Amino acid sequence: QVQLVESGGGLVQAGGSLRLSCTASGLRFNAYAVGWFRQAPGKEREFVAAISWSGHATYYADSVKGRFVISRDNGDNAKSIVYLQMNSLKPEDTAIYSCAQADAYSSYENGKAEDYEYWGQGTQVTVSS
Repeated sequence: QVQLVESGGGLVQAGGSLRLSCTASGLRFNAYAVGWFRQAPGKEREFVAAISWSGHATYYADSVKGRFVISRDNGDNAKSIVYLQMNSLKPEDTAIYSCAQADAYSSYENGKAEDYEYWGQGTQVTVSS
């Protein structure tokens, strides 16, 4: 059974930082691109960032470019982790953040949810002003 699990969310003041982690079981996590998405109350889910399977290519939404950094540690497959370092957080970054594994051969860099096959449950990030 495929399972993605996010961690690292929490409450932080504006201007602060958080680092989210995404781990997976039941699949070759280190062989696929991974993306982060977020959904704020009353809003549609939006793309945040994505990283290629190797970690050599990264993509960001304009709203987080220069503040967020996505990375991955492709060690032993059982321990592959994808990170989202979030700096200079703003109240408008408040949302549930979810990681997702991209479909093989998809145009995952376009940030469309339909290009991602497996999803985590999400972790809450709240930024206070």
